Amino acid sequence: MNTEGAELTVARIAALAGVSPPTVSRVINGQSGVALATRERVEAVLREVGYRRRETATSFPILELVFHALESLWALEIIRGVEEVARELGHAVVLTEMQGRLTPGRAWTEQVLARRPAGVIAVFSELTAQQQSQLATRSIPLVVLDPTGEPLHETPSVGATNWAGGLTATRHLLGLGHRRVAMLCGPLEWPCCRARLDGYRAAMDAAGVPVDPELVRVSTLYVEGGLSDGAELLSMPDPPTAIFTSNDLQAFGVYEAARRAGVRIPEELSVVGFDDLPFTQWAGPPMTTVRQPLVKMGATAARMVVELAEGRSLDQHRVELATTLVLRESTAPPARA
Repeated sequence: MNTEGAELTVARIAALAGVSPPTVSRVINGQSGVALATRERVEAVLREVGYRRRETATSFPILELVFHALESLWALEIIRGVEEVARELGHAVVLTEMQGRLTPGRAWTEQVLARRPAGVIAVFSELTAQQQSQLATRSIPLVVLDPTGEPLHETPSVGATNWAGGLTATRHLLGLGHRRVAMLCGPLEWPCCRARLDGYRAAMDAAGVPVDPELVRVSTLYVEGGLSDGAELLSMPDPPTAIFTSNDLQAFGVYEAARRAGVRIPEELSVVGFDDLPFTQWAGPPMTTVRQPLVKMGATAARMVVELAEGRSLDQHRVELATTLVLRESTAPPARA
């Protein structure tokens, strides 16, 4: 009876789309061999009729975790959070790394549709409207973690209080007496980086300290960025007495720039990072940083996507977890005013 109903449904969809039933079946099952225009026409009909593919009882629940890059401990902390939830619920986790690209390619789309995971968590990535539509057509929920675009209510997302983190870090440095406070930002098109910069600016403005444009640098979120821009800042005629960075990797690069320049931390330069990755407590000196709850962010995204996969509605479509300042030994009052 169920099989007959499925055949009638496929036949009806085929008639509405003007294609053959086997073509509809290939689209529904995420198989290749269907022209893009034909696939889009079938998917449009599937959405119009509200089709939802029934999963079999033997389907193995998988959480698909998509990263733009897997080059740092930042990603591993998020994976830990997702794994904790997956292990608790009996799910498996599949990792995809896009080698620096923010949007998955067509090959990934076809593969994920064929795998048919319980849900997809996109970390620092951005799926196209078409890719999101293809997932929705097959009842595969999507949650975005640290979105690279503006968080939209229709796409559930998880992030951190980046503005508050930038504000708190800068206030700490100002409270120690620093006035030449530099900021290493990340790509400004990414909301998390822009929010940290805005928090820095807000703290400086509230303290009545003008922001020297020369002290604000848009850098890469890697050690190399902190090293390069940190070296330039420290070679200025009037260098900063403190540097706030957008992540711990940049801060580690600043540490190396200071070492090469013979500048002592924190006696001559205070440094504050962002993330609180495990290595920061072992840096020399141990690094003051803004803790971003990365493990909890991963776990929250996993629970959200599982709730959606089980047909439950979310209490919140946008979740922001609190950041906190972790004081260690890389900050101190300035040696000069």
